[in-house]
Amino acid sequence: MPINTGPLLPAEVLNSGCFCSSLDKDVLRQAFSDDFDSPALYDLVESRCPFLFSSRPIFVSESQSERIAGVIDAIESVIALPSYRAKVLADAPEIAQYGADGAKGVFFGYDFHLRGETLALIEINTNAGGAMLNAAMAKAHRSCCLSAPALAAAIASGAILEDSIFKMFEKEWASSMHQRPLRTVAIVDEAPEQQYLYPEFILFQRLFEKFGVRAVIASPSDLTFSAGVLRYDDLAIDLVYNRLTDFMLTSPVCSSLRSAYLESAVVLTPHPQAHALYANKRNLVLLSDDRQLESLGVPSAVRRVLLENIPHTELVDIANADRLWANRRKLFFKPLAGYGGKAAYRGEKVTKRVWEDILAGDYIAQALVPPGERVNGTKENPEQLKFDLRCYVYERHVQWTAARVYQGQTTNFRTPGGGFAPVYRLDDANTSEMMQSISSNSNPPAGCCTGSCS
Repeated sequence: MPINTGPLLPAEVLNSGCFCSSLDKDVLRQAFSDDFDSPALYDLVESRCPFLFSSRPIFVSESQSERIAGVIDAIESVIALPSYRAKVLADAPEIAQYGADGAKGVFFGYDFHLRGETLALIEINTNAGGAMLNAAMAKAHRSCCLSAPALAAAIASGAILEDSIFKMFEKEWASSMHQRPLRTVAIVDEAPEQQYLYPEFILFQRLFEKFGVRAVIASPSDLTFSAGVLRYDDLAIDLVYNRLTDFMLTSPVCSSLRSAYLESAVVLTPHPQAHALYANKRNLVLLSDDRQLESLGVPSAVRRVLLENIPHTELVDIANADRLWANRRKLFFKPLAGYGGKAAYRGEKVTKRVWEDILAGDYIAQALVPPGERVNGTKENPEQLKFDLRCYVYERHVQWTAARVYQGQTTNFRTPGGGFAPVYRLDDANTSEMMQSISSNSNPPAGCCTGSCS
């Protein structure tokens, strides 16, 4: 996959030189307090997750955004094929064969690297976190490079996302053939209060309660299943919002949830089949292999989109070990069962000892595509950070696009100035006019930091 080496695109110019777009922490605190009736939640975020929100936004062009949506639609069209589903599910655990009674799965997360004209789908997740945090953050960022109407729309989009999130859960409930309204939800993760994104669980709880649905935050060990009912204490649970990384519910603490799911006593979203179809990293091998795609009956136009935008991926095994080791500097290695960047390695960082671990485990090797770049700090003291893009998707529709700004091999929420960032979509025509004005040293947009401000 070629890396763009041409002139910077307008969005890249802003990402490399817009210093006056920033996060207003007072407004963010107010959003947590007023919108979610949780004044202490912002303080919890500040104490536990001080680098959760980036100090600056990310800019993408309208054409880049449309290209991302096209890649997602192409992938979704392949996943919908009976031939694809049969091939993938044939090797999946037994629980993944279960059809989930109509639930599609919430918060598919499509993660991309974007640098100039180079776009690369890095992976797909089925329990992508951060959507509610991004809804709150949208209300608190300010950008000089957006028109007043565009900035107002960006701020208002946070509340729109919150409403769409609740409607999505309602649809999951209704799609599972339930006639009555959704009444109770359990937000489930192992030791939830210890999770880094625990503050988001509270935001989800507040959102459900805002719409009259009782919500609890629970560990799977808190759930019991008897007489056809999944319970948290004495509360019967209608729907489980699944944030577990035990994707197939194999651990003993998940036994009650597993039984309730298999007996259709609860709506579980996302569910094991969704993970098998979307998030198993082995699928990236198939989706970047033209011969396999053709054998599944994928149209040539769709295959072209996938091959142009998904880095070539292959399984690591003894047969290709010598070749992969020799080419490791051009590769990124990920465990099949990994998540959150754990045990993932950029090839140039792999030592002989780590290589032995990779060979002993189940890994993929993915062609390395560098992430985008965002300059933080000030004009006088700039700091180069990286970013990727995460698209939250439901029923083939992109609900929201966020960025994650970071330093290091993978996203980590440990970088000062980094974290989740809003993504501002720039109209191609207006942006072109802006950049022509800047490059000709004429009058830049009012207040734009590419002009005179610092």
